[in-house]
Amino acid sequence: MLQRILEAMRTNRAATIAGVLITVIGLAASFIIGLPPPFMIGLLIVFGLVTRAIYRWRVGRLDPRPKPASGGMLASSAVAALVIVFLAAQAVPYGRDHSNAPITGEPAWDTPKTRELVKRACFDCHSNEVEWPWYSNVAPLSWTVWKHVNDGRNKVNYSEFDQPQREADESWEEVKKGSMPPPYYTFGGLHSDAKLSDSELAGLVSGLQNTPGLSE
Repeated sequence: MLQRILEAMRTNRAATIAGVLITVIGLAASFIIGLPPPFMIGLLIVFGLVTRAIYRWRVGRLDPRPKPASGGMLASSAVAALVIVFLAAQAVPYGRDHSNAPITGEPAWDTPKTRELVKRACFDCHSNEVEWPWYSNVAPLSWTVWKHVNDGRNKVNYSEFDQPQREADESWEEVKKGSMPPPYYTFGGLHSDAKLSDSELAGLVSGLQNTPGLSE
């Protein structure tokens, strides 16, 4: 089996190079937007299979004899596959729920400034006041946004502090070690309000430590 794969790679160098490039770009994109790598790999596999099916169908119509992949036809097949996969992804219902539940209780913030900083840096994943961006309606980004919000609310929801929040007391630690807000959230100038200065980060850590329920 391995020998057959290696032989196919040698025969179809254009396809192999394209596959490697797409995989590298896809994994880099998954890091930037915070999409789990296994999920991105699955998406790339689907894309590859659709590209292969389109390419083989087109080649079979012209010449059924096996031959190395044509760069031009492979590229156009990949573009067609990208359009098909993208359109099919829009039909997936996951990530379409953009509801914000009622606010039932917030922490007793030590100061209004602390709340302001938390709102800027954390509320879009850890509250019921999420401001859903336009790309939250476009798959696969919509899947990523919803997963981040859902995971964030499950860890700590500052809008439902009348209920137990399992990781609330770790809030300041996550901010101090740079995990929150995550780097991809402010990558390339995205969510610029959440890009806190060093003094603001220090103030946020101190404020979280001094707010009841947000530190051990």
